[in-house]
Amino acid sequence: MKTDFYVEFNGKKTDQKAILEKIKDIWRSEGNRIKDLSSVEAYFKPEEQKCYYIINDDSKGSFEI
Repeated sequence: MKTDFYVEFNGKKTDQKAILEKIKDIWRSEGNRIKDLSSVEAYFKPEEQKCYYIINDDSKGSFEI
C-alpha cells in the first residue's frame, strides 16, 4: 500500500520523507554513517515551524521547516 503523509501549516508544507532526509543529512554532516543510524524519533511542531529529533536514543537536535 502506498501512503503519503503531509503536514501543512501557515502556507508551508512538508512530509515524513523530507523530514527524515533532513535528519539523515544532519547525521552525515556530523561525521556519522547512515548504517550506524538505528532509530529516529521526530517531532514536528507546526506552531514553531521546527522539527525536533532524537537519533539512537541520545543524539538530539532541531531544525526549521
